[in-house]
Amino acid sequence: MRNKLAGFLCGIMVCCSVPLSTAQNKGVLFRDVTSQAGIRFKYNFGDYSYENILESSGSGITVFDYNNDQRMDLFILNGTYIEGVSDPEGKVFRNSRNALYRNNGNGTFTDVTAAAGLDETFWSMASGAIDYDNDGDQDLYLLNYGPNIFYRNNGNGNFTDITASLGLAGPDKLNGFVKWSIGVVFWDYNRDGRLDAMVGNFLAFDPAYFTPATPDIMPHPSEYKGQASMLYEQQANGKFVDVTQKNNLFYPDSKCMGLTVFDFDDDGDLDIFQANDHQLNFMFRADKGTYKEVGVEIGVAANNQGKGTGSMHGTIGDVDGDGLIDILVVDLEHAALYRNLGNGFFEDITESSGVSGPLAGKGAWAAALLDYDNDGDLDIFSANGTAEELILQYPILLENDGKGRFKNTGQERGSYFKTKRSGRGAAILDYDDDGDLDIIVNHVDLQATAALLRNEGGNQNHWLGLTLNGKNGPASAIGAKVTVQSGTRKQVFVNQWATGYLSNNDPRLHIGLGQQQKIDQITIHWSDGTREVYRNVPVDRYATVIQGRGIITK
Repeated sequence: MRNKLAGFLCGIMVCCSVPLSTAQNKGVLFRDVTSQAGIRFKYNFGDYSYENILESSGSGITVFDYNNDQRMDLFILNGTYIEGVSDPEGKVFRNSRNALYRNNGNGTFTDVTAAAGLDETFWSMASGAIDYDNDGDQDLYLLNYGPNIFYRNNGNGNFTDITASLGLAGPDKLNGFVKWSIGVVFWDYNRDGRLDAMVGNFLAFDPAYFTPATPDIMPHPSEYKGQASMLYEQQANGKFVDVTQKNNLFYPDSKCMGLTVFDFDDDGDLDIFQANDHQLNFMFRADKGTYKEVGVEIGVAANNQGKGTGSMHGTIGDVDGDGLIDILVVDLEHAALYRNLGNGFFEDITESSGVSGPLAGKGAWAAALLDYDNDGDLDIFSANGTAEELILQYPILLENDGKGRFKNTGQERGSYFKTKRSGRGAAILDYDDDGDLDIIVNHVDLQATAALLRNEGGNQNHWLGLTLNGKNGPASAIGAKVTVQSGTRKQVFVNQWATGYLSNNDPRLHIGLGQQQKIDQITIHWSDGTREVYRNVPVDRYATVIQGRGIITK
């Protein structure tokens, strides 16, 4: 049934000293501090009616430090009115903008979108923050329904559009319809010392198409053609060229919803996981200078019912503490959790881990693996909402028992988890630098407000935050593997923050330590294949590791 939405919308190195407790942090709460923080953002999808797949898909959030003041800022993406897609009454939204919020360092944010030169009108899905030219500040690649935009950070608080000089706008159309990009991952795929980019593209959206049998419900994604994701290689002159086909990555009818890059088989090179919408997922294994698709072979293509469902993205982390990186893939049915077996293969543990029950039928979009209570294991957050119709759902917080089994404890952790919303993009960050992880969510629902959830109590346990800088800056450290030994516990992390639906998390690695008061050893396997070991690392602070130079703390 078509849903008319009456009244829808108006329009790193920081020292932290936090109290410690011998308790195991059972009193952690998430408090909605959106208004107090000065975040006035409201999402719109171009009109007042929720009636097509573009409007239902939402937009994301990127966390990055745009002005180098060592604080995490927020770039929240928005929809807008599009002629021929939106209803005529949606023209009131034709000047809607994305929003850049500067972190003031006192728990509040200031909207600096116009001053930063980012107040143009696009239908934006996601953005990737990266120092592509290694000049010391974070640039911004904006992924849109329509041409993509690359903004160079000028280092003075504003940005300049340099898309034309880089060749990163993307084609006008793919498979006969407007190109629809949903995200980007960066890494140096060929190890030539220059940053490359892979752009995920979704489907060939035809605004005029409807399903005759159910004309009042938006068509299913399976009724559209797909659009190929594209790998761009940076040249010596700074320009990017499309090298998708020569690397065996050209799948013109794929429907990508998320890209994640990491070394799944521990063979020393970075592989690509592509979550697809109502298709089998892909795992592109780096193979002698090119890629081979092995998703079915290794066990990550389908869910435990043998189906390719509405997969959103691959979220990575070691959920069971065995030192191997697992993959959580949320979807519109009940999600999939793939346990890494250490031999290049995965097993589906969705049911045995306790994940499937809480997420069944919720319509999970953005999810994160995060240690919200700093007890040394990874918990799960999921922003939920039904796709084809605007049906609200409870957001979910699943607590890890330390062995990879999860229990739904969200409604014990704050009123946000007791309120039905329709979440889309979400990001994890420590916006107040107090040592525990906060959450921000973008919504497609009657309220349309973003929600900033402050973690209160998670910093009673010990922790460490790490920024990794490779030989060529932070970008060259993407995909590095970090092993942390503290007492008898060993934890493994991947330096990759682009692992959420339409969103990019705080780029600092966050390590929960429980009651361990020191770290015995940190081992970093850098992306270029080199290895470094650091011993007796102090905790309860943020630190920067510079490849070849050591750890710098304040």
